[in-house]
Amino acid sequence: MRLLVLLTCLLAACLAEKPHPCASPPLLSGALTVSTQNEKLWTYARYLYDALGHRVRLLELGTYQNKSFTYDALLLYREAAMYEIHAHNRTCQKKPLKVEFHPMAVPKDASLLGQAVLGSSSGPGQGLLVNTWTGDLPDKSGKYMTTVTEFGCIPVSTAYHTKEFGWVVTSFFNNVIGVEDPDLLNPPSYCSDAEIKEEEPADFLSLFMNKN
Repeated sequence: MRLLVLLTCLLAACLAEKPHPCASPPLLSGALTVSTQNEKLWTYARYLYDALGHRVRLLELGTYQNKSFTYDALLLYREAAMYEIHAHNRTCQKKPLKVEFHPMAVPKDASLLGQAVLGSSSGPGQGLLVNTWTGDLPDKSGKYMTTVTEFGCIPVSTAYHTKEFGWVVTSFFNNVIGVEDPDLLNPPSYCSDAEIKEEEPADFLSLFMNKN
């Protein structure tokens, strides 16, 4: 009986433990949308994420300032290079990449805003337990808010505020742990002689707005 009481107490203590900042799986793929409060930008993208090799691939379609676009970008942070890939005519543009790789993770200094169930908590499998965190942007220019799953630390959404666009919201869905085709995280063979342009994406949003 004493052992049963002890186990019950330990279980209750574990369930009552507060969530802690976490890191997403090092290999992820799925889809995301990015939208801005002022409605200048909306985009849908397939993404591939490799935190081990510091590589990200984004295949996008969307609208910016009422103009439609498609975009395919491969970011190789360890090589400090970004490739704009044009598969339709098998050409590439190579640009220096001078921004740091930021892993998908809840920063250690983030504050827990709350825990909630997406969907329903009425029955097993009807809802998803998520944690929402908030904190200051790295340059102290504003606040961010990010939501991840309690189990697995899978990204659900992020939001932060900018002077130009207002709130910028990224929503993740169809996330899968792993990358089905790792070759998509390497430059295509026709990129070997890509011309270098002395430009660089200034921040996350520039990957969705700097279109020809």
